[in-house]
Amino acid sequence: MFQRLIRHGGAAAVVGLLTVTTSAAATPATAPHLPEPTGRHPVGTTSLHLTDTSRPDPWVPEAGARELMVSLWYPASSSAGPRARYMTPEESELLLADGGITGVPLDVLSTTRTNAVADAPPAGRWHGLPLVVLSPGYTKSRATLTSLAEDLASHGYVVAAVDHTYESVGTSFPDGRVTTCASCEVPHDPAFWDALGAGRAADVSFVLDELTGPDPAWRGARLIDPSRIAMAGHSAGGASTITALLADPRLRAGIDVDGTTQTAIPDSGLPRPFLFLGREAQYTPGTGGAAASWERDWQHLTGWKRWLVVTGAVHASFTDVGLLAEQLGLDTGAALPATRVSAITRAYTGAFFDEHLRGEPRRLLNGPSSRYPELKFCSVAPATCE
Repeated sequence: MFQRLIRHGGAAAVVGLLTVTTSAAATPATAPHLPEPTGRHPVGTTSLHLTDTSRPDPWVPEAGARELMVSLWYPASSSAGPRARYMTPEESELLLADGGITGVPLDVLSTTRTNAVADAPPAGRWHGLPLVVLSPGYTKSRATLTSLAEDLASHGYVVAAVDHTYESVGTSFPDGRVTTCASCEVPHDPAFWDALGAGRAADVSFVLDELTGPDPAWRGARLIDPSRIAMAGHSAGGASTITALLADPRLRAGIDVDGTTQTAIPDSGLPRPFLFLGREAQYTPGTGGAAASWERDWQHLTGWKRWLVVTGAVHASFTDVGLLAEQLGLDTGAALPATRVSAITRAYTGAFFDEHLRGEPRRLLNGPSSRYPELKFCSVAPATCE
């Protein structure tokens, strides 16, 4: 079994690609693929290379201004055209190497079939759409949130996923450079995680400036309604969502997917809607450990809030990592198939944003559903999940 452990706020946390039995790996007969989006709109995607000249890179100051790669997904005018590449061969090799994965072609993730059309023209009839910003887990590429992004875009959202440079094991830039995880060489003490969250919040605010400012970096920026913006993230990206909401009032709501939070919410509280979604084994209230961070935050979330856990899921289950691992014959240790966890994640994430960015109440968020019996609603006082 392969595990890569670091210290996160005094507790061990798995941050490698997977925990897998590498001997189970097998070259798939067909290329890996992402599940089809559930919405009715064709999806387009494009990438932006952005430079924030107002600040140096926090991990490699000698590199100069902070550079970011951002992927956008949006309703497209047509489904015709070549599908976008999932990630570059170099990114695939670095991600697999970081997870200790052998027995599969090193470029296999670059061959993953996506559903979005590369550089498709935005749908001409659309304008004023909600914007969702996504932040990936630590060491992970923004690509690992593609299936969620495609699904949201198919339901009429604009989605921006951010690669936080030098926090991913591999980020490819248009000029051929590939940056690696310089931050992995920094001691991972509590101050590190505070800096990580603050840096990601600054990255997100800069991306919002570039997408909604007077001279937007994307030709399709007319699609975005700057008054309807939210954020979600996985693992460290989920934890940094709270930090970003505290730092930027433009973010109206947030979701933390399976991320142990680091930044404490002030006693004055955070009144904006917030959703916790995680593993039952890790985030059941009253069990201590990672769940204690959510309990700490729960009392200071003063607006609409929900705490949801999924039975049988593991950390990788909530992203494309779990989906693609299963197709590659890798055992993630999950009792629940990643396809099912992906369906749950997309359903509840979409319902949350529909309710809080579109003002469309969703019954799915009111209590347990027979459609998703693996998902439980939790409360803190008393500490129960049902």
